[in-house]
Amino acid sequence: MAKIKVTQIKSRINCPAVQKRTLDALGLKKMHHTVVVEDTPSVMGMVNKVRHLVEVTNA
Repeated sequence: MAKIKVTQIKSRINCPAVQKRTLDALGLKKMHHTVVVEDTPSVMGMVNKVRHLVEVTNA
């Protein structure tokens, strides 16, 4: 399965609680933190919900 790198580039302050929980589910804890996850439809759905807070690249 393909892998993607997800990096949080904006702060979670003043974001709705749903978006904060989505960042936690992706494994992002703080600014400029990067995680490598599998490119599955469920992960892409989570990334799509917080696309204004994260940057996605191929791993």
